[in-house]
Amino acid sequence: MEEINYGHKPVLLHECLDALAIRPDGVYLDGTLGRAGHSLEIVRRLTAGGRLIALDRDETAIEAAQRRLADYMDRVTLVHSNFSALDDVLRELGVRGVDGMLFDLGVSSPQLDDAARGFSYKQDAPLDMRMDESASYTARELVNTVSYEELKRILYEYGEERYAPAIAKKICAYRAEKPIETTLELADLIRSAMPAAALREKQHPAKRSFQAIRIAVNDELGELPPMLRAAEKNLKPGGRLAVITFHSLEDRIVKRELQALATGCTCPPEFPVCVCGKKPKMKLITRKPIVSGAEELNENPRARSAKLRVAEKC
Repeated sequence: MEEINYGHKPVLLHECLDALAIRPDGVYLDGTLGRAGHSLEIVRRLTAGGRLIALDRDETAIEAAQRRLADYMDRVTLVHSNFSALDDVLRELGVRGVDGMLFDLGVSSPQLDDAARGFSYKQDAPLDMRMDESASYTARELVNTVSYEELKRILYEYGEERYAPAIAKKICAYRAEKPIETTLELADLIRSAMPAAALREKQHPAKRSFQAIRIAVNDELGELPPMLRAAEKNLKPGGRLAVITFHSLEDRIVKRELQALATGCTCPPEFPVCVCGKKPKMKLITRKPIVSGAEELNENPRARSAKLRVAEKC
């Protein structure tokens, strides 16, 4: 197997480590293993009595982590699973409580860097975009089968693409003659549907549409609420939850769910006493998200859109 370059820098690393307030003998979970950059720094802070559980839906990430974390595997458990199955994973492992959890959302660098995975609009490859290669639903199936209305909705809602109607119309007209097979074929279609003014913008014309299709293929947004609720359920009192998002759709969901978990009484204000009995399950540690400083932005442009939110189990 080709050796992976680990020269990348995990986003908001020091801020995440501070947020988790790591205890050397604690139990921690990295729900988005990726290149194991965050995991490596977490496990380095654990003694033999500590434990790190790391999840990823991508089997190549699990395989690479076995090499990168080789010196610490006596305290690491790697699991090929989506973080939406967090509850089941911890139950099967017999873990009754976790001291801290980290989720670094979105597509990982190796997936983007490997043209064959079909995430890139700059390199030609079969349309795929599956984070979990054992899943059956691909980007090829999506762009060639969903209705015009559904395709327009996906592009507009998940990509915030203002030219969604024109792009969806162009895709549907093209696929009526032949299936769309590759990433560059799709990128060229998207470009051809956009007005000249849009093509002069700094970012690639296909960026928003590719993001939207990737999110839909992997149900990235639908999995966030159950993951966050399962995280709260499995944290020990005082345990920390840290979540990094990379676009406004993710951040909006994380913010809303954490606020809901941190909300106590929901009785109408006119009630003299609380009758609902609802108490907060989490305490917000960050009212506003933590973002990267100038030094990190200079070293890692990917960090520009990263936002970290932190909460603590009551």
